[in-house]
Amino acid sequence: MEDTLNLMPLWAFFAALAVTFLAGFVKGAVGFALPLIMISGLSLFLEPQLAIAGILLPVVLSNFLQAGRFGLAQIRAVVIEYWRYILIVCVMILFVSQFVTVIPAQVFYLILGVPVVILSLIQLFGVRFHVPPARRRIAEWGIGAFAGGLGGLTGTWGPPTVLYLIALETPKAKQMLVQGVVYGLGSVSLLIGHLQSGVLNTVTAPFSAALLIPAFLGMQVGFWLSDRLDAEVFRKITLIVLVVAGANLVRRGLMG
Repeated sequence: MEDTLNLMPLWAFFAALAVTFLAGFVKGAVGFALPLIMISGLSLFLEPQLAIAGILLPVVLSNFLQAGRFGLAQIRAVVIEYWRYILIVCVMILFVSQFVTVIPAQVFYLILGVPVVILSLIQLFGVRFHVPPARRRIAEWGIGAFAGGLGGLTGTWGPPTVLYLIALETPKAKQMLVQGVVYGLGSVSLLIGHLQSGVLNTVTAPFSAALLIPAFLGMQVGFWLSDRLDAEVFRKITLIVLVVAGANLVRRGLMG
């Protein structure tokens, strides 16, 4: 852990703990945005590759906590129904994650910031798409490839997945289950991909492991408050914060 702390000032480590707790809280309360909040927040004061390494274990933990709230029979049914989407997301994450180490920092900020702003604005303004049943198979492969590619580069494939489920007119209760399964299996692919890429290594892994604690605690608070919050208002506030954070990442990508 001493080698890990040498990568950053002590204040940055404690700031990372706070960002992760907030991300866990939002994840527990509304079911999404942990990797978006973490990568956007950590990238403000950490190098991009270190920020990506930091999110890896909390992303796995949070998604399996979310999926674990449902029964095995429900999870199995989701895998059977959405296997094409899950497969292409996982394959693209594994493939694209190998290119993270060769992307310049400013390009990374743009790759992360632009989709965060656009996809958050789409959700914030309630823009809806519709995928007719006859086009579902094509949409699964196409949107899944985009989501997985984005996930491999930035560690988040949630917004395209949410928009896809909305386009299929998936009931809200089922959306939470499908998201948990897609995010859970995708997070395993991301972890494997970055073990291979070298982003997660003996120096960065302890940092990611340390962030498991605030992620878990934040999710527990979020779960506890989820029934007491106005979920729609809270979701909109979260999206506004993500737009601002994404815009700042775009600024850094353009101006350095």
